[in-house]
Order: sequence, then C-alpha cells, then structure tokens
Amino acid sequence: KVMSEQLKLANQVCFPIYSLAKEIVSRYRPFLEELDLTYPQYLVLLVLWEQDHLTVSKIGEHLNLDSGTLTPLLKRLEQKNIISRRRSSEDERIVNITLTEEGLKLKEKATSVPQKLSSSMNVSKEELIELKRIIENLLLNIK
Repeated sequence: KVMSEQLKLANQVCFPIYSLAKEIVSRYRPFLEELDLTYPQYLVLLVLWEQDHLTVSKIGEHLNLDSGTLTPLLKRLEQKNIISRRRSSEDERIVNITLTEEGLKLKEKATSVPQKLSSSMNVSKEELIELKRIIENLLLNIK
C-alpha cells in the first residue's frame, strides 16, 4: 500500500515543477513571437545581453546546455542576423559568439517581456521571488 502511494502522480514533487515550467514557457510564447524568438533563443540572448562576446561553451555553462543543443540554436540566431559566430584563430575548436547590431537592438524591444510575463500571471512579485529563491536553493543542493 505504501509503495503504491509513492507512485501516485499527485505525490510527485517533479510533476508540478514540470507543469509550471511548461506553463511559464507557453506564457512567454506570444511575447517572444513578437520578437521572432523561441524561448531557448531568448535564453541565449539573455546571457549575451548580460555579457557579450562569449564562447559556445561559456553560454552552455550559463544555461546548463551542451554544445549539441546550443549549436542549432546559435545557427538559427546567426541566420536571423542576431549574432555572429566566429572560430577562434588560436584554437578553431572554440567558437566565439557576438551580438550583431540587430541583436543589440532586439534587447531594447525585449525589455518589456519580463513585465508582460509577470502581468499575465496571477501571482505576486513576492511569491515569484520566493519561488525563485527556493528553486535556486534546491538546484544548489542537488548538483
């Protein structure tokens, strides 16, 4: 009996986290569509808007993504003329990523996205801050 209780969906901590992540990403969609961006592309740009001129591996460290996942994202952003990708002259295995003028302009257009997202959710700023703190603490402890 105890074993079957452990396997009930309602008793899983992972499921509400998974559901919340999906819900938040779907709420981003209309705001990011206005910018012609996907959510993963937006994450890459958040990293670059904070610190431009990063290697693929550094971006991967920030986002906890491997280069196999990042490379197609970066190619698409390059096709949109938002970033440029250049191999290092010292070590051609290293690819440097830089925002283009278009990528820098996009930052201005994106400044309203966090507020639009927040307004679309019926949650207080304090609750979101507390949730973020709890999640960050959990992530630190499980890594």
